[in-house]
Amino acid sequence: MKISVYDTKEQIGAEVAKIIADLIKRKPDCVLGLATGASPIPAYKALIEMYKKGEISFKDVTTFNLDEYCQIPRSDKNSYFTFMHEELFDHIDIKEENVNFLDGTAQDAAQECKRYDALIDKKGGIDLQVLGIGNNAHIGFNEPTERFSSGSYKTKLSNSTIEANKMYFQNGEMPHYALTMGVSGICKSKAIVLIATGEKKAQAVYNMIKKDITPHVPASILQRHDKTAVFLDKAAASLL
Repeated sequence: MKISVYDTKEQIGAEVAKIIADLIKRKPDCVLGLATGASPIPAYKALIEMYKKGEISFKDVTTFNLDEYCQIPRSDKNSYFTFMHEELFDHIDIKEENVNFLDGTAQDAAQECKRYDALIDKKGGIDLQVLGIGNNAHIGFNEPTERFSSGSYKTKLSNSTIEANKMYFQNGEMPHYALTMGVSGICKSKAIVLIATGEKKAQAVYNMIKKDITPHVPASILQRHDKTAVFLDKAAASLL
């Protein structure tokens, strides 16, 4: 696990965007695993600027998003489908058919998760997975539990996750379930980039890096992934 500390989230965004851009230049048809939330937004903004300058093209890139809320349609303003289009996809030349999400409204969640994992395998796996980290050290929506998850699955969100995210649901109740890639599935990615910023993430970052590997700290599994790069600002790194 390689750890880098920066002064600002914009510096982190620029570095992560460069890693992604370099991959696209080497492998134009690469497969990216993408995350939502505040952490990757500066990287997405930097990628949009690179695209506008003609430095990179996403026309042959395939993406898979980590997770999606259950019970809300993709058209909902709080869906991760909408988030990714507003923050990245609507501003670049990626083909809509190359953009992949778990369907949180699927009648058969288990079958939907199997479909998603099979599609990732069919595409040759994820070349680079972008991650954030929750205040309780979750990655994707893999909450602290008794054992690490394997494939994608339906999960009940923890109270701390609901508390952290409910501010986005001003006009209705936040979903309490989501579909997410499993921990083992995430770790199949050929390379992983994790971004954490802000003092609220400091304890989770410390536990991820310094504590034993345990499903009670889901992100701790990344200690076993030899191509994981962690990008922190000083506040998130303050306990290291």
